[in-house]
Amino acid sequence: MTDAPLIQLKEITKIYQMGDMEVRALDGVSMTIGRGEYVAIMGPSGSGKSTMMNVIGCLDSPTNGTYELNGKLASAMTDDELAGIRNEEIGFVFQTFNLLARTTALQNVELPLIYAGMSRADRHKAALKALENVGLGTRSDHMPNQLSGGQRQRVAIARALVNDPSILLADEPTGALDSKTSIEIMALFEELYQKGNTIILVTHEEDIARHAHRIVKLRDGKIIHDEPNIPITTEQHLANLSL
Repeated sequence: MTDAPLIQLKEITKIYQMGDMEVRALDGVSMTIGRGEYVAIMGPSGSGKSTMMNVIGCLDSPTNGTYELNGKLASAMTDDELAGIRNEEIGFVFQTFNLLARTTALQNVELPLIYAGMSRADRHKAALKALENVGLGTRSDHMPNQLSGGQRQRVAIARALVNDPSILLADEPTGALDSKTSIEIMALFEELYQKGNTIILVTHEEDIARHAHRIVKLRDGKIIHDEPNIPITTEQHLANLSL
């Protein structure tokens, strides 16, 4: 007996009303993602990739179709249940880091654990371990403005992983970083994947998508490509930069 897929989208449609016009951001999308996969979802602006991320992340509901996460039907969940899913099952990483400016790296990472009701001592221990896992154990008492862009993104990744979620959902995670720092972050994602994390990366950058082990391309709300990928190595990416 095979494991049920972690994510199952069936005939997902998302329609936005823009005045008198209907915009079909997603148009009958079906896709399955298994536990432990590393998938890049890519496409140009307006392709539907951000809408797909919002549906997968339970930030938005489809107009039609069904979305099952970990065997549970998202449309059947209450707002409180969806909030719980977002806190416990999905770790979000954003382009702009979304760190609280006046709190330390450790306190930023602790935040999801406060919502989860964990005791102060336990969340302190878990947050420190998460920072150590991304190479920032010695920077736990630093404020975001004392960290580089790459270090701030590492803090955001530690925060996303501290609850041991089913999915790491990263939206343009290198968009605010320089090229070499972007490669460092992608190397960290590969490490996390090798440890068994499920990673879904949303990007419009071909070089970044090529780090994933499967690439899904969207255009006009439809999947036009869904194939396994032999990921580019850090060395190859650095070589490409120097060309």
